[in-house]
Parts: sequence; structure tokens; C-alpha cells
Amino acid sequence: MVYIALPVLNESESISQFLRTLKSQNEMDFFLVVCVNQYDHWWEDEKYFPWCEDNLRSLQILNNEKEIPLKIIDKSSLGQGWLPKKGGVGHARKVIMDWISEHANEDDIILSVDADTFYPADYISTLKKFFAENKSSWGVSLPYYHQLTGDQEQDNLILRYEIYMRTFLLNMFRIENPYAFTALGSAMAFPVWAYRKAGGLTPVLSGEDFYFLQKLVKYGSIDSYVTTTAFPSSRLSDRVVFGTGPALIKGSQGDWSSYPIYDPQFFDEVGKTFQLFPELYEKDIPTPMDDFLKKQFRTTNLWGSFRENYKDRDNFVKACRNKVDGLRILQYLRQRQIEEHVQNEQALKKCLELENLYPENKRCMIEILENGLQSSSVECFQTIRNSLFRKEMTKRVQWHN
Repeated sequence: MVYIALPVLNESESISQFLRTLKSQNEMDFFLVVCVNQYDHWWEDEKYFPWCEDNLRSLQILNNEKEIPLKIIDKSSLGQGWLPKKGGVGHARKVIMDWISEHANEDDIILSVDADTFYPADYISTLKKFFAENKSSWGVSLPYYHQLTGDQEQDNLILRYEIYMRTFLLNMFRIENPYAFTALGSAMAFPVWAYRKAGGLTPVLSGEDFYFLQKLVKYGSIDSYVTTTAFPSSRLSDRVVFGTGPALIKGSQGDWSSYPIYDPQFFDEVGKTFQLFPELYEKDIPTPMDDFLKKQFRTTNLWGSFRENYKDRDNFVKACRNKVDGLRILQYLRQRQIEEHVQNEQALKKCLELENLYPENKRCMIEILENGLQSSSVECFQTIRNSLFRKEMTKRVQWHN
């Protein structure tokens, strides 16, 4: 059985289309669990009252649904919403997934989705087949491809953001890093047993998808390839602190500082550090990340303290990988990007060259180098996005195999 985990906030316009998408699936062995959610104090705030009314419409649509088996968790009606500082999409996903964990069998699948994402007819059947053939997999970060709107400004923003995500993942694949995944709440799945063993999802304001996949990696491997693709929306949204919606809002204001194109050499430094973990079991050896990690963990004896606690090489290396996790890697890359004053345009050119994608994108890169990413055309971004997508799918297959 596939349990579909759907958080809903101000999405009544998307709900009906999402339900039609489910009804068009060629595999109907699924159960939908929905959490319609908001903060309770929004009922007293005129700014959020339209969202409150929209959530009521969503509840009505869901309660009237007769064809799809579903469970509705109402965290939006007056008196039932979140308390301050204890809400948001992270809490919604956790409430849903905890309910599933309590009611499902351990070999059942939790599929995380969003209402404004399109899922092709083979989506659920492909996932069921994947987990049936890969019983030891702790989860999968599924391929994605953002829908374009026809609005040039908005399409430019989502393509710029997607280029950031795809160059990041390709570089992580290139250095064979265990944290090579893209975290999208609309495109991830895992067995119930993995959810239980990992201790469930941590309810943060946003980024819960990233933190949970990172947690799974520390227990076992997650996959990145299945033969189907999710098509998320490219809408601007301020409902979460970071992620696609906030990235587009910041980008529309000319601020891409949180989503740069990282210079590939910084990934090489991360890769070198990970390669040295086995040798560090014997003695201290300088690594490219030493200064950063010592500051992060407030110690001058970083590797020595690991050696004291882990008396065999395998556990020592595992401890190092768990400590220098996806979040630390991202923080390191950002610090290095700032230190070296890297230009996004030059970093993108290096990424394309490393992946042998520069020749097919030469014309677009000339435009980007001349005009800057901020002023380049949708057509060029689309061309580069598609090149990166094709290369990424190839790498996902190789990573899986």
C-alpha cells in the first residue's frame, strides 16, 4: 500500500486538480492522508482571513470526495489550528507521517506530495515497483522538472533556481558524496520501516524534507533514480522560510545570495576531505575543511575526539560522514563562495565544462557572460536547464547502479 502524505494550506484551487491526478493513476492501491493546516490565531488576523476561508473550502472539497480513500486531519478549523511557534508545513508533514506510521505496515510506502504538483499516471505504480525491487533502500529522492507558466519573469526565476539545484546535485554526484540528493517535499518517498527506524520527521518551520533525507542517509543509502518524474509548480510563495517559493520571491528582488552557483573547486575540497576520513583514523592529516569544521564544532581536536570515541576504522569513518553532513557541506560551500568572491556566471561556465555540457550551451553562456544571469533570457535558461536535467538523469542512473 502507498500512503500519500499531503499538507494543505491555502490550496483549494489546486486540490480538485490534485484529486483528478490521483484518479488518473494506473495503480489505485493507495490511501490519501491530508492535513489542512494553519495557525489558530490567523482567525483573528484580517491579513490571513482569506487563507482561513480557503482552508475551509479545501476541507469541504475533501469531505465531499467519495472515490478516493482518505483520512483528513483538520488543523485549520477555529480552535484546532497550530499554536504559535509550533506549526507550519514541517509539523503538518510530521502529523501526517506519524499517523501513517501508526496505522500502516512496515513495508508500506510513504509518498510525500504537494497539491500543486502534477504526477503522471505511472507515478504510484513506478514507486511500488521500485521499492519491491529495492527492499533495502531507505528512500528515494525522485526526479523533478518544474512546470513553466508562460510568464517570462516567473519562468526566468524558476529556471534560475532549478539551475542552482541541478548544478549542486551534479557536483555532489561528481565527488560521490553520500549527501547527493535533492530535497523536495513534493518528490520523495520511503518505506514505513525506514521512517520508524530513523525516528520520524523533525518538525521544523521549513526544510523538513532536507533534514529528513539527511537523517535517512545517516542510517543507510537513499536512491535518486526511478523511471518517473514529478512536475512541481513554480509559483511564488511565502508560506515557508526557505525552499522554492521563498527562493523565487528573493530572486524577483534580485537577491540570489542564498542560492548561488557554487564554484566546482569547493566541491572538490569537500570530496578531498571525505576521501581522507580513513587516513584520519590513524593520525591527523590536514583537510581542506579543517578550519571551517573546527569553528563549527568549537574544537581544536576534531579528529582526535572522534578517534577516542570510535575504536575501529569503519565506525570512525561513519561518524565523520554523519558529522560532516549535508547541512555542514552547504554551510562550507556558502562560506567559500563568499571568501573567494565567486561570480555565478563563471561558476556556471565551470560546471558546464566539467559535465561536458559547454559546447551545446556555448551560445547561451556567451549571452550570460555578457549580460549576467540576472538579465539573461528565458530561452537560454531553458536550454541550460534541459541540458542539466538530461545529464542529471544519467548520473541518477549511475548513482543507483
